[in-house]
Formats: sequence, structure tokens, C-alpha cells
Amino acid sequence: MAKRNDLRPIVKLRSTAGTGHTYVTRKNRRNNPDRLVLRKYDPKLRRHLDFREER
Repeated sequence: MAKRNDLRPIVKLRSTAGTGHTYVTRKNRRNNPDRLVLRKYDPKLRRHLDFREER
């Protein structure tokens, strides 16, 4: 049986500092219809920053 990828798509989270570092995660479109923003670690700047979903 195939998975339904329309409900939980794979999204890229890109650093707001402009370092180019990305994380890849899944999100539930039903619970979070807006763009996802998570506070994650940026190894290039060696600190935690906001990472925003890119389309």
C-alpha cells in the first residue's frame, strides 16, 4: 500500500542567517498550513537560529 505524501510532505528548512545550511523534515499540512519556523542549530555560525521553510 502506498503512503500518502500529500498530507505529510518533505520540506527544507533554510537558515535565516544566510549561511546556506538546511535541514530536511516532514510537516503535517493539516495542523501547520503556514510556513514552518523552527529554532535549530547552525554549525557554520555555531549557534541556534530560526530556520524557515522554503518552497
